[in-house]
Amino acid sequence: METGAHAILSQWESFYVIVGSSAGGLTGLMFVVIALVAESSVPRTPETVNAFGTPNVIHFVAALLLSAILSAPWTRMQDPAHLIGATAIAGVVYVLVVMRRMRRQSGYKPVLEDWVWHLVLPLIAYTALFVGAAGVSHDQTWALFLIGGVVLLLLFIGIHNAWDTVTYLVMNREKPQ
Repeated sequence: METGAHAILSQWESFYVIVGSSAGGLTGLMFVVIALVAESSVPRTPETVNAFGTPNVIHFVAALLLSAILSAPWTRMQDPAHLIGATAIAGVVYVLVVMRRMRRQSGYKPVLEDWVWHLVLPLIAYTALFVGAAGVSHDQTWALFLIGGVVLLLLFIGIHNAWDTVTYLVMNREKPQ
């Protein structure tokens, strides 16, 4: 017999299969980006990679985790809500760590676009995720749409930032002598 939570979440199954598999594939592509970085002659430090590369993987993994959480056959909406809320809190804390890393690293001077895409939008996403988790814990259907939007936003943030990294490397590559 299907519970209320399972009936509601099963309507989102296709969405999270698509988003989750996209997040998994994009996480793998980040390994390719890092391999490109390793072979480039553009100056870099571990601090710069931790500030601008690692967060992309974290956002992709968060989207994958949220897709897995919301694809499980829950019997009560409060159970996934608690996991989503914990993910949101971890995300906010991580964004604050990224802010510190961005300010401390010296290999690249961030511009406004970097602050928006690496700090502001992720902070909005993880804060909205917490609001969505609170809504889900009170059986509010709107919250599932908010969480779906956040998961997409995390994917878009990761895609934008990975693209930004690759184009920066290509545009700043030293020409062979």
